[in-house]
Amino acid sequence: MKNVVVTGGCGFIGSHLVEALLKKGMNVTVFDKADAKKSSIAHLKDVNVIRGDVTKEQDVLKACKGADTIFHLSAVVGVKNYVNDPLGTIDVNIIGTRNVVAAATKENAKLLFTSTSEIFGKNPKVPWKEEDDRVLGATSVARWTYSTSKSMCEHMIFSASEKYGFPATIVRYFNAYGPRQAPIFVVPAAIHRVLNGKPPIIYDGGKPTRCFTYVEDAISGTIAAAESASGEAFNLGSMKETNLNELVKIILKETGREDLGVEYVDTKKLYGASYEDIPRRVPDATKAKRVLGWSATTPLSEGIRKTVAWCRENREWLNG
Repeated sequence: MKNVVVTGGCGFIGSHLVEALLKKGMNVTVFDKADAKKSSIAHLKDVNVIRGDVTKEQDVLKACKGADTIFHLSAVVGVKNYVNDPLGTIDVNIIGTRNVVAAATKENAKLLFTSTSEIFGKNPKVPWKEEDDRVLGATSVARWTYSTSKSMCEHMIFSASEKYGFPATIVRYFNAYGPRQAPIFVVPAAIHRVLNGKPPIIYDGGKPTRCFTYVEDAISGTIAAAESASGEAFNLGSMKETNLNELVKIILKETGREDLGVEYVDTKKLYGASYEDIPRRVPDATKAKRVLGWSATTPLSEGIRKTVAWCRENREWLNG
């Protein structure tokens, strides 16, 4: 990899990826609709930024000209976002990916697509291996638009790679968290509330479990997949299962605000009666270990400590 394009490079994971690629001495172009000067890459130098819309093919083709590797991160993410605008989620994720596939085909560039643990839906058989079944709810439930759109993108990429001959690899993140993440996700949302003197919110009695993966681990796995593999999908996630009650307990301890207590919320009251949550989300990441030599090594308490330190130092994020 030498000339690299990162779509969605102004976002949470994108910004950490761009930072890591620059440290490796690569020529990095960020393609994003956001204003880079007001984003998570504002502090980075020596990065080329092209502002555009991933749903517009000519914008994508222009940004990817001359690239040997494309990291495609642009997507609508976050439960609130895809429940509030399911059609927008479908448009951005599927049309945007189709345009990136066209660019990879034209440039014969390697494509690294960042997918999600959500593609497995509510499959009760955990941990999930890469080839396990997807179990989703009804198409009338907006909650599944994100999972479905990302799954369709995976089908598209595997099919196009075989048909047109460009190399492609897919990584699926399992609850990545860390500095710069917007406080609409479970870890930063809890930290944001606690540091502002409010009790953290725990959904559905705290029983749902997740495998929280520190962003630096997710990035090292992403780069390893781009460098070492083609035609494969990899689960990138910690294999340590943690319920939401345990997560919040760690956050309260690391912030020194165990006096705040907690606030319980029912997701069906928050998102509507048709909302379906995923009770357990656990990866089998042994394939990444075997093929890439990768595993998530950051303990949750350490990752939370690093994230809290960053949040305290960034008043704009904290006051937002």
